[in-house]
Amino acid sequence: MENATHKEYDVIVIGGGATGAGTARDCAMRGLKTILIERLDFTAGATGRNHGLLHSGARYAHTDPESAAECIKENMILRRIARHCVEETGGLFITLPEDSLDYQDAFVKDCFASGIQADVLDPREAIEMEPSVNPDLIGAVKVPDGSIDPFRLTTANVLAARLNGADIVTYHEIVGFIKEADRILGVKIKSIHTGEISEIYGKVTINAAGIWGHHVAQLAGVTVNMYPAKGALLIFGHRVNNMVINRCRKPADADILVPGDTICVVGTTSTRIPFEDIDKMDVTPDEVDLLLREGIKLSPALAYTRVLRAYAGVRPLVAADNDPTGRSISRGIVCLDHATRDGLEGFITITGGKLITYRLMAEDATDLACKKLGIDRPCTTAEVPLPGSEPDAKDEERRAHIIELSTEQKAAEGRHGSWSGKIESKSDADDALVCECEQVSVAEVNYAMDELNVHNLVNLRRRTRLGMGTCQGELCACRGAGLLERHDKCTQRSLDDLSYFMNERWHGMYPVCWGETLCEVQFTSWLYQGVMGLSECPGKEQTS
Repeated sequence: MENATHKEYDVIVIGGGATGAGTARDCAMRGLKTILIERLDFTAGATGRNHGLLHSGARYAHTDPESAAECIKENMILRRIARHCVEETGGLFITLPEDSLDYQDAFVKDCFASGIQADVLDPREAIEMEPSVNPDLIGAVKVPDGSIDPFRLTTANVLAARLNGADIVTYHEIVGFIKEADRILGVKIKSIHTGEISEIYGKVTINAAGIWGHHVAQLAGVTVNMYPAKGALLIFGHRVNNMVINRCRKPADADILVPGDTICVVGTTSTRIPFEDIDKMDVTPDEVDLLLREGIKLSPALAYTRVLRAYAGVRPLVAADNDPTGRSISRGIVCLDHATRDGLEGFITITGGKLITYRLMAEDATDLACKKLGIDRPCTTAEVPLPGSEPDAKDEERRAHIIELSTEQKAAEGRHGSWSGKIESKSDADDALVCECEQVSVAEVNYAMDELNVHNLVNLRRRTRLGMGTCQGELCACRGAGLLERHDKCTQRSLDDLSYFMNERWHGMYPVCWGETLCEVQFTSWLYQGVMGLSECPGKEQTS
């Protein structure tokens, strides 16, 4: 942080979600001196709180064709540049007896109009293709949906930005701007850990803070009318489906089931919430009931599948009407030049869009920044693979090598792609599992601490999936804390971090705490409170 305060940057990027990380990558790749600032950890906002859908755009073809066209183009790009983050599952849009086949007909026409392949299937063919689908369906359409890991995707963009010379600062919050007349000259940031205030100077500042961009804009003295639409989701304990299953109807609550890694996710709801609640992501019993009731209509197997946890995120929508749900607001990209809009030079806001259009959003924002800086350099982010997805001249040899790997090493290969070779496994101790559910080894934890900006257990979860499996950190959290303590050398801080992590896991489990999940929670409580004596939860993530 000390070095950053003595530099003047071409571009300051605010926000460590996919859009901010992608923007930092694009700026750095075009030779701009760049710094990325995030108030917490990467993916702490909406990027890490969605269903991980690799949108084909079909979902919006009927209601928002512009967004649909953007989605399918970016879908194909991400399959090329982020292949270690993508699973090409394919998707089904199903019509149930209470839905209309007339909508399906219009849906297919709109898909083709937006450049999306949409193949009408006989219901029996759809059931054969995806056995978990509701057998009562009366219509089905196959589209090129898939799943994408937002944590891997964002981490890869951060790595790319850093490799191209960008500075990365986490756990620092924007508390003000440095202004001269009608121009932004830089930002004032406060360390979440120490409270220290620092100043960073930059010629252009890009607000990519998602729903928090509303507050960032206010600090700069301008207004961006954001619409905080909360969406709740449920994670199930294993993959019920192998293809994405959607309801073929106008977008509504709980109309999509997405498989990813070892689980599947049903979502979402959409409810407007006050701005003061955007950091309070509680899921209500009514939301859980709704998601289960409607989710079972997609796949009846959900009725007897264990629910691991509930979670919620807030969509960064730009307000355009009085719709109480926000579903009629376009998911299109909004790039605001505050010089032309508000008379404030040196300030850009990039918002709206979807996870899958993050790269295009970054391109728009970087194009505008380059224009302001008088720089003419093309965007290459659609052609250059992300770290972990680089083409390997020895791909065949590497695939043969993977066959010989242990299960935990194969898991690491999947998570880190071509960068998995950087995970040094020199002994049986390195190969020992820290998290059995997600097959995370000691070597992978060490790699994450050395290379992936890991300072605490929440960081480690987002980089490796430690604690995201069936037991939700029951045993691996303690092991992970022990490994982190070796680096941190502060036992009390490690214990506080462990307490925070276990309470964070509990926060997502309590809305679905019945049956096996209740038994798991009771055992975990006995283990950590009764045996280890952990009872108090610090108010924030431990930052070092």
